[in-house]
Amino acid sequence: MTLSAGCPRCPTPVAQVAADGGWSCPDHGVVEPMWRPGEASYDGFVAHLRAAGGFPTYLPWPMSPGWTVTDFGVVGGDPSRVRATMTCCSGTSDLDGPVDVLVVTEEPGTGLGARCAGTTYLDPGIEVGEGPPSVKVRLDNQSVGLWPVSTSAATGEWDRSVVAGEARGRWLWLVMRPASAMLLLRDDWILRDVSGLGPPLVEMPFGGPRPSR
Repeated sequence: MTLSAGCPRCPTPVAQVAADGGWSCPDHGVVEPMWRPGEASYDGFVAHLRAAGGFPTYLPWPMSPGWTVTDFGVVGGDPSRVRATMTCCSGTSDLDGPVDVLVVTEEPGTGLGARCAGTTYLDPGIEVGEGPPSVKVRLDNQSVGLWPVSTSAATGEWDRSVVAGEARGRWLWLVMRPASAMLLLRDDWILRDVSGLGPPLVEMPFGGPRPSR
């Protein structure tokens, strides 16, 4: 399973620059490419983890019955300079029907979280960190506060809720569709870095339509 290169900030394909081996987006110039599979699969996820190197890849854990991993990506030219990872898992809830949960962890200025959220700026706004967090998640054994990120300036259909915060020196974004699915976080969600999961990785369900971004 091969991963295809794209821009981390928009859906535009990128081209490799022959002179230095870098990658260029027609809209955003030289970028670190985002590598994604054509469809989510176990083999593609193994390739993703290999490309991510030691950079964490987070998923809600344990995954609820009936939920599947529908998308994932890693931003970086090679495992030595990874800047971000993204995962999406999809399923249903009794109150919301079909739900998508996207998790992005990234270095500042990368722009992948903003792309998934539909926000204008590369990083979360100044409201992140002001006052008490609206929700908390557990990152392995660490409690991480997350603050609402406004998507009011976005264009198109944005029925989603976005929260973000700082975790281990990087931005952590959660994007949930529809917006009402944010209520799922009241159950003290746990995010796990699955890069070191080992044999249980084989049992993870993959597949299904991935969210458009």
